[in-house]
Amino acid sequence: MSLYIFGVIVSQLMGAKTVQFFTVFGLTTSISIAIFVMPLLFTLTDVVVEVYGKDRARSMVFTGLFIVVLLTGFTVLATALPAGPRSQWLEPSFDTVFTTSLRFAAAAIAAYAASELLDVIIFNNLRKRMHGKALWFRNNVSNFISQFIDSTVFVVIAFYSFNLSFSDNLTFLIGIILPYWGVRCLLSVFETPLVYLGVYWLRNEK
Repeated sequence: MSLYIFGVIVSQLMGAKTVQFFTVFGLTTSISIAIFVMPLLFTLTDVVVEVYGKDRARSMVFTGLFIVVLLTGFTVLATALPAGPRSQWLEPSFDTVFTTSLRFAAAAIAAYAASELLDVIIFNNLRKRMHGKALWFRNNVSNFISQFIDSTVFVVIAFYSFNLSFSDNLTFLIGIILPYWGVRCLLSVFETPLVYLGVYWLRNEK
């Protein structure tokens, strides 16, 4: 749970920073640093479903969602309050770092809720159908699908421009969604051993 909350807070507070990831044919792809913790969130929910069941995992997701909402609300309050005399020099930087538009906040909350709850449902259904076998397969399939939903919901809500045509928006949004989703899927594959480690650890703790 501590790791899960850590991932939620890091993705919300630090996700605005992007880093250069790779360059292909002269085109540079930049990704949010939140991409390094988002696959971890899906991995942790899968581990909890595997050991404790979907109800415990859903409870964890709702806890994370509650924290996101609280964090967003408090950020709005903190940036709206006037700075005292001793922190006037800090105010511009503080507001620049922590000011979040309501549209981006709504996008983050909607994407988080939809994708995390979907991940729990998909993984749990695969677990039943496959009788608990092929953990690596169930983990990655549920992660690939749910992370695609997460990327799509966030990008569409955050970046859809009503001043452009649907076709122009579609081209632009796909250009953002597919690279992000591809990298997150790759990271999910690399994190597969953590699923086995987490399941082993929790089962020995029961």
